[in-house]
Amino acid sequence: MQIWPGRPYPLGATYDGSGTNFALFSGVADGVDLCLLDDDDNEERITLTEVDAYVWHAYLPGVQPRQRYGYRVHGPYDPAQGMRCNPAKLLLDPYAKAIDGQVDGHQSLYSYQFGDPGSRNDDDSLGHTMTSVVVNPYFDWGYDRPPRHDYHNSVIYEAHVKGLTQRHPEVREELRGTYAGMAQQPIIDHLTSLGVTAIELMPVHQFVTNYWGYNTIGFFAPHNRYSAFGTRGEQVAEFKTLVKAMHAANIEVILDVVYNHTAEGNHLGPTLSFRGIDNGSYYRLVEGDRAHYFDTTGTGNSLLMRSPHTLQLIMDSLRYWVEEMHVDGFRFDLASTLARQFHEVDRLAAFFDIVHQDPVISQVKLIAEPWDVGEGGYQVGGFPPLWTEWNGKYRDTVRDFWRGEPSQLGEFASRITGSADLYEHTGRRPVASINFVTAHDGFTLRDLVSYNEKHNEANGEGGADGESHNRSWNCGAEGPTTKPAINRLRRRQQRNFLLTLLLSQGVPMISHGDEMGRTQQGNNNVYCQD
Repeated sequence: MQIWPGRPYPLGATYDGSGTNFALFSGVADGVDLCLLDDDDNEERITLTEVDAYVWHAYLPGVQPRQRYGYRVHGPYDPAQGMRCNPAKLLLDPYAKAIDGQVDGHQSLYSYQFGDPGSRNDDDSLGHTMTSVVVNPYFDWGYDRPPRHDYHNSVIYEAHVKGLTQRHPEVREELRGTYAGMAQQPIIDHLTSLGVTAIELMPVHQFVTNYWGYNTIGFFAPHNRYSAFGTRGEQVAEFKTLVKAMHAANIEVILDVVYNHTAEGNHLGPTLSFRGIDNGSYYRLVEGDRAHYFDTTGTGNSLLMRSPHTLQLIMDSLRYWVEEMHVDGFRFDLASTLARQFHEVDRLAAFFDIVHQDPVISQVKLIAEPWDVGEGGYQVGGFPPLWTEWNGKYRDTVRDFWRGEPSQLGEFASRITGSADLYEHTGRRPVASINFVTAHDGFTLRDLVSYNEKHNEANGEGGADGESHNRSWNCGAEGPTTKPAINRLRRRQQRNFLLTLLLSQGVPMISHGDEMGRTQQGNNNVYCQD
């Protein structure tokens, strides 16, 4: 195989119609092997000899879309100093635009032997991990145009790709649970009949485990299990087709994105990508104890927001989804973590400065989940101009008002008239408030009026998970009941909530299925319940 020097930019695998340029950043590597894989996982290793500004690169003529690949990074392995290179681990390209396969939990994915966290494990992870895929970037967008709805004309519908379509009787059976299924006419007709102007998709970046998907491992790759047609790049064209169909119906597509942490977890997590490439450049490590990760997300790690390479990764990913995938905006999960350059949440952190000056990202919808689990993380009203926020205070106040909590009228009036106390001081208008009563996290609307307590037994965590203070009211009976008066009251309460939401100043967000009384049987934390 011919190996040409190639270029250090753009990062990732870039197909140009003749061959593919590969580029990988690692500031700690002593050497990098590019591994090309055939259908039987036979591996051809190509040692990258060209390196510019810590970017290892090569151009391979003839390498075509659908080619699977990974990297092996040679370098220091010293966890106490935050360095975790191990060429026995086949690593995903952080810039992979498609990912094939899944992880299987095998011991080879981990840097230590099970039962002995201080040991080193040099078992090869090939065959047990995911692989990156070269994709064809060309797609016929036709006359696709972004709807560009003003916020004051917007109605957002939060949905899960699989949850919205898997059991829908009018979606073709072979397409249920997929991007193609969501692009089916019955789904689009339902959204347009509701007056929805934007669908906010729960994570579609490639993730590891669980149902919700807030455990990203590939910030450029559409999740492969939501593909009806294949995982060797077909998921990219399928997602683009979904966006094109939504735009044709005048509906925007907003992505719920998780740039605050990755699926590699804490120091006992698997080595899948970033950890083995350049652990200290991508992750925030504990000062004085660099074997461990500083965690403000509750997932085991946090990305290092003062690293130029992490910031570049996030911004390149955002631009890719806007320019190449044509999405219309983003909802940032645990956005307070993105503002943590050091310890405290900083409204003027580097990430926000970069977003504000970016000519692409500054022009799309930017929605913050304005909290994380770290100290000082609750920042409703604390984000800068250009940003809108999930208004957690609106949710809490409206719930309290309709369950009859005393002394709520003044607060209720403030919330339904745009929450000026939260947004006016930064020059933002009422549309800075994304108003919601329910979302994926917590009770559904029907459960909000049917349960006083959470019922999360199915999660297997002994009821320790999920919010315990739900501001809910069961209307007189816990769970399902045959009493007509209680059921009438519950239906009326649901209408009270929806009407309040739709008539309040700000941008309404409806959680999928609330319009028809979807239930989770009292489980308020269904992240692992498919």
